[in-house]
Amino acid sequence: VVNPLGQPIDGLGEIMTTKTRPIEAEAPGVMDRHSVNEPLQTGIKAIDALVPIGRGQRELVIGDRKTGKTSLAIDTILNQKGQDTICIYVAIGQKESTVRNQVEILKKHGAMDYTIVMTASASQPAPLLYIAPYAGSAIGEEFMYDGKHVLIIFDDLTKQAAAYRELSLLLRRPPGREAYPGDVFYLHSRLLERAAKLNDKLGGGSMTAIPFVETQAGDISAYIPTNVISITDGQIFLESDLFYSGIRPAIAAGLSVSRVGGAAQIKAMKKVSGTLRLDLASFRELEA
Repeated sequence: VVNPLGQPIDGLGEIMTTKTRPIEAEAPGVMDRHSVNEPLQTGIKAIDALVPIGRGQRELVIGDRKTGKTSLAIDTILNQKGQDTICIYVAIGQKESTVRNQVEILKKHGAMDYTIVMTASASQPAPLLYIAPYAGSAIGEEFMYDGKHVLIIFDDLTKQAAAYRELSLLLRRPPGREAYPGDVFYLHSRLLERAAKLNDKLGGGSMTAIPFVETQAGDISAYIPTNVISITDGQIFLESDLFYSGIRPAIAAGLSVSRVGGAAQIKAMKKVSGTLRLDLASFRELEA
C-alpha cells in the first residue's frame, strides 16, 4: 500500500529498489502496439459474456454513487488469483476507512500477493489526488515493459478531475464548461492512452485500464462522463434501479458495450453469449 509518491504507508517498512520512473510518460506509439487478442477474465459472468474485456483494453465503469463500482473492482482483483496478472488499485479521494476495509478484504483472500494499492485519500491535498493515476500508471508500465500483464483500476476519475479543477482555479486559469479548465480532456486522454497491449518485439506485455466515473442521477451526458466514454474502448453502465431491485452487479446491458473485447473472447464463451443480448432485448420488450 503506497501513496502517490511511491512511499509505503502500510507499516511494512521501506521498499528496496534503485529504479525510478517519471510519473508522466509517453504512451506507446501505433507501431509499438498489438491489437487486443487475449481475454482478461474478470470472473463476473455478466461482464465476461456481454461486455468482454481484453488485455490492453480501456473499459470504463460508469454509474451513480453506491451502485457497486468499488465492489466490482475488488471482485475483479480477487478473481485474478492464479491468472498471472499484477493488479494496481488506485483509490482517489476516498475515505481512509473505506480503503482500509478494501485492503483487509484483499489480504483476507490472499490477493495482496499480486496487488498494489495506491491511495490518495480525501484528506490529502489536491496535487496528490491529481498525480495519483499517473503514478499508478508509471508502476504499471514498469511491469508492462517487462513483458507482464497488468490490470489497473482508477477509482475514480471524477474526483481526480475535481482536484485538477481546484488546482487550475487556484492558478487562475480560465474556467470552461462546469468550471473545468480547457484541457480536462487531455488530462484523461494522456492517462488512458498509456494502457496498451505491446507487440512481441517489446515483450508482449499489457496494461488493461478500468477507469471509474461517477454520474449524477444517471446522467451520462455530463462533461466528464462523455469525455471518458469517447476515450475508452467501451463502457459498463451500472444502473441504480437494478442495484436497488437486487440485481448485482447492476449492469445495464443495453447501455454497456465493449468495442474491442469481442476479438479477445474465447470460442466457447462466444458461442454461449452470442444470443444473450437478443434474449435480454426480447425480455425488456415483453417487460415493457
